[in-house]
Amino acid sequence: MAEEPIKPNPPVNSAEVEALKETVKRLEENNKKLLDDYMEAKRSAKAVPPDVDVNALIAFKQQKEKEELEAKGRYDEAIAKQAQQYRDAEEAKNKRIQELEERQRQLEVEAPAVTALADVVHDPQYVLSRISKDQLSRETDGTVVVVDGYNRTPVKDWAMSNMPQWVQKNPRPQGGGATTTKVQTEFVAAGEKNPFAKESFNLTEQARLLRTDINKYNMLKNAVSG
Repeated sequence: MAEEPIKPNPPVNSAEVEALKETVKRLEENNKKLLDDYMEAKRSAKAVPPDVDVNALIAFKQQKEKEELEAKGRYDEAIAKQAQQYRDAEEAKNKRIQELEERQRQLEVEAPAVTALADVVHDPQYVLSRISKDQLSRETDGTVVVVDGYNRTPVKDWAMSNMPQWVQKNPRPQGGGATTTKVQTEFVAAGEKNPFAKESFNLTEQARLLRTDINKYNMLKNAVSG
């Protein structure tokens, strides 16, 4: 059997050879980096003292993170509490302003009204309770008036025109020769008798009025006693 002739090797491509060399070089560099990282990890592991519990360190770190979150929560709670304190202070301030305005009104309007009414009625506060506060006003000359639409009637005149006779100190006499006490007794109310009057004296009714309507009690009593 005849031997086959040896064929010569094909010509070498220098570009492929260089590409293979470059690939091998990159692989060697990568392997060296991996080896260096491994050795560094081993050195770091040896740096932890043998008596240190790594799990305990991890648990400590987690606990600190939890405390920080809780502290932030308490901070938010403190902010909310401070905001509520500001709201409470604002409410207290507004309430104080309202009280001062009410006090000013009492000094400028209600007190002069009581003074004016004291001349014509037995109980000025009773008369004021029958007038809406929004209707009371004070003129530039100091006169307190009752405002009803376009009408501005001095409070004294209003009381004499609108209050029952038994409320007034000096009611207008009805008929010739009628005494003040008799007029006050007759005009308590239609069909109603004054329990303090001599002809209709009634202790039970006096006691009832004392319990239920002290203003009327005083006025009916003053109507008889003068």
